[in-house]
Amino acid sequence: MKIKTFASFSFGCRVNQAEREELDRKLLSSGFVYDLNNPFLYIINTCAVTEKAEREARQHIYQARKKFPLSKIIVTGCAATKWIKDKVKVFGADEFIDNTNKEYVAELLLNKFNTNKTVSEKYAVKDKFIDSGRYILKIQDGCQRFCSYCIVPYLRGIPKSRKISELIRIIKTNEKTIKELILTAINTEAFGYDTGENFITLIDQLIKSTSVQRVSLGSIHPWSITSDFLEYYKKINSSGRLVNYFHIPLQSGSDKILNLMKRGYKRDEILVKLFEIKKINSTAFIGTDIITGFLEEDDQDFEDTYNFLEKSPIDKLHVFRFSIREKTAAYHMAKRLSCVGASMQQKRSRALISLGKKKYALHLEKHIGRVYKALFLKDRRESVQSVLLENQTPAYIKTEKDLTGCILDVKITGITKGVLVGESE
Repeated sequence: MKIKTFASFSFGCRVNQAEREELDRKLLSSGFVYDLNNPFLYIINTCAVTEKAEREARQHIYQARKKFPLSKIIVTGCAATKWIKDKVKVFGADEFIDNTNKEYVAELLLNKFNTNKTVSEKYAVKDKFIDSGRYILKIQDGCQRFCSYCIVPYLRGIPKSRKISELIRIIKTNEKTIKELILTAINTEAFGYDTGENFITLIDQLIKSTSVQRVSLGSIHPWSITSDFLEYYKKINSSGRLVNYFHIPLQSGSDKILNLMKRGYKRDEILVKLFEIKKINSTAFIGTDIITGFLEEDDQDFEDTYNFLEKSPIDKLHVFRFSIREKTAAYHMAKRLSCVGASMQQKRSRALISLGKKKYALHLEKHIGRVYKALFLKDRRESVQSVLLENQTPAYIKTEKDLTGCILDVKITGITKGVLVGESE
């Protein structure tokens, strides 16, 4: 039988990226060949967290149809799930697969297109994904929080966790090639709700049961930053195995807005935890997501958020403008609460982006003259190679050798065009 080819693309969060890579590995292990020029199948994993994300997915499908007129275009993910529920037709797509069936996409496609191959549970990682030694592992799906602005629980369902034993088995299969393991989830706090396990135990078991040098948290929700977690971080910090990077999506620095968002915490209690992280390790890199222009956000609320972020130890900001999503609580709240106009959203967004640039610049300056463990990535130009430091801060390092996949000491010597530069020790 003629070998089938495929290509894929993913929008949105790290979970989407992990799902895409797992799907690709399954298809590769089942006899498919990755071909971005002439794919028999073109698989798109979509996002619907904002109206913009949904619009970009539609545009990509349209462009893919023009680029690959003979390909079978398969669309999955959150936007696909929403379109299926809303019975929306999207030009260019041959088939939609919702989130309920997403983990079986490889099996469904193999069956549909009559290949005599089967999916192997113990598939080996291909060079396409592991060139730099980084492996993104999805540990959990779904969310029970139902924050008022968020459509994700309606599209991904209740929390579903993978068993720790299953996750260890996956890593053991590919252990020799993995230098950094990136754990990703829709809601880390919900890990183990359905299995009787928990997030801290997962990290501990992965570190104890595997030889992976670096374990990184793709995103960790505020609800996961408990006193137990901080105690564990303090205990494990000296080992260097847990990457000192914490992306904690806070969404606002106003208690009024946090309450309307149904986030379940107050800014001052989060601030204490952020400073505790820095107390445990002063080089820890903290990032966050912030939504501007949420319902009822007035000048005082914005000022509260700005001041909170300014005095916090947060190093990097990802700023999003509020986007009303149908079916969410905020969609119904908007009928009785005031909405922030587009021009004001833009103004506040620009102010926070500017603040974020200043804070990130200060973060970079703290690295100059210091030595860090760094993972060398595939990106290499002439005598310079891209790396990720032990706190996930990117840098460019001078080296005559191709050190892809190596973890070595590097010394940071300066900053060029907003990026750290240095040399290997």
